[in-house]
Amino acid sequence: MAQRKQDLFGNVIGRITELPGAKGLIDSFNALPERVDELQKRIRGLEQLEKRLKDLEKRVKALEGTGSKPRSTAKKTTSTKSSGAASATRRKATPKSS
Repeated sequence: MAQRKQDLFGNVIGRITELPGAKGLIDSFNALPERVDELQKRIRGLEQLEKRLKDLEKRVKALEGTGSKPRSTAKKTTSTKSSGAASATRRKATPKSS
């Protein structure tokens, strides 16, 4: 009975490879261990970044606590020249008398 199941399983595996698209599925399945290893490396890198971020946050808190009051930014106002009607029109020169 066990031999019969193994033969059936072998036949199913053999036929699956004949299906269109099955090659991509099998290739993906075979590449899975490599992808898992890559993911684990990335996660380890994230753990290191999280540790560095926590350290930096502690340093920022320490610096904020010892500093003076936070500076407020003053609003800068700019004056604009008014464009009155007098400057827009040219004044006529008075004719000189001879």
